[in-house]
Amino acid sequence: MMEKCPCHSQKDYAVCCEPLLKGTAKAATAEALMRSRYTAHVKADIDYIMNTLHSSRQAKMNRATIEDWAKKSEWLRLQVLSTTGGQEQDTEGRVVFRAEYKQNNRLEVHLEDSLFLKENGTWFFVEGREPVRATPTSKPTKIGRNDPCYCGSGKKYKKCCARK
Repeated sequence: MMEKCPCHSQKDYAVCCEPLLKGTAKAATAEALMRSRYTAHVKADIDYIMNTLHSSRQAKMNRATIEDWAKKSEWLRLQVLSTTGGQEQDTEGRVVFRAEYKQNNRLEVHLEDSLFLKENGTWFFVEGREPVRATPTSKPTKIGRNDPCYCGSGKKYKKCCARK
């Protein structure tokens, strides 16, 4: 049976991220690069992670820290929340994603808005930041525990603002 890709694309690893990690193909889109970088964390392929960094970020990234995070985490799930630009014809793109992982027996969530640039036909990761949440205009008068949170986080109310 074929191994499903760790990036949760529902494709086989051999036709999804593996060719990118092996260097036999290039990411066609910013999202494809982001998914392959997640897969590189799952596989602890630190060379790939470092090689897909934009040249302006190479010196600022700590290889040992990235390797420690990748190897000490059990990567569970990747969700792409939104993509802006980053298509084959673009030179810039943003991908907002949510990665779930376990570290020290604790479930952790990494939420990131990533910037990618395409130079000479190759996509590179530039930086990641915390996504900007929509500012609520007012709290609804009645909201159920399982309703989407009014703050725009995408979480259920009971897992978000009900805890505050």
